Amino acid sequence: MKKQIDWLQEYNMSSKRDYVGRVTAFDKGECAAIAKKWGQEYWDGPRQYGFGGYKYDGRWLPFAQKLAKHYGIKPGHRILDVGCGKGFLLHEFTRAVPGVEVAGLDISQYGIDNAKEEVKPFLTVGHCRKLPYPDKHFDFVYSNTTLHNLQPQDLYPAIKEIERVRKGEAWIGVESYRNEKEKANLLYWQLTCEAFFSPDGWRWWFDHCGYQGDYGFIYFE
Repeated sequence: MKKQIDWLQEYNMSSKRDYVGRVTAFDKGECAAIAKKWGQEYWDGPRQYGFGGYKYDGRWLPFAQKLAKHYGIKPGHRILDVGCGKGFLLHEFTRAVPGVEVAGLDISQYGIDNAKEEVKPFLTVGHCRKLPYPDKHFDFVYSNTTLHNLQPQDLYPAIKEIERVRKGEAWIGVESYRNEKEKANLLYWQLTCEAFFSPDGWRWWFDHCGYQGDYGFIYFE
C-alpha cells in the first residue's frame, strides 16, 4: 500500500529563495522558455534559467543511503531513475550499495552528455511517457522532482509506465502546495512546472493511474 514519505523537504528548504525577485528581476516567460529546452542554460547557466550550475558535490549520498535502507536495496538489485538528469543520485546508490545495477532516463541530451562518468553508460535520453524497459524489471524505481513537469496527456502514461516496469518498490517526489502562500511561491519560483496540484490532487492522479508505490512532496514555504 502506498505511503506519503516527504524525503526531499529538508533538502528543498536548505535553499534560500527570493520568490518575488524571481518574477521582477528577469523576464520570467523568457527564462521559462529557455529552461524548457533542457540545455546548458538550464543546468549550468545563470540561476534565472534553472540550477545555476549543477555540479557533483556528494550531497545526495545521505539521501541514497536513507532510501537504500528504507527500501531494503541490496547488491544485485536493479534501480531506475526516471528523470535522472546528470545521474548524481544514481551514482550515490552505487556508493551506498556496491553491486547494484542502475539505469536512468532523462529528456535532456545535455544532462546525459554531462552526467557522472561512472554511470553515464547506463543512462538513456528519452521521455518518461514511454520507458524503454521490460515489464516488472526493476527492484526499485524512483522519480525525483520530474513528473510535475508533465502535462496531463503525458503525466498519465508516465505514472502508468513507472508502475509497469517495477517489480519492487517505487517512490515519486513532486512539487506541491498546502496553502495559498505555498501555491503563490511555487508559481513565482517554478520554470518548468506544468502540473500544479495539492497533495489531494496528486493522490487522485496516483489512484487514477493505478500507482501503488510511495510518493512525497516538496513545498515552497
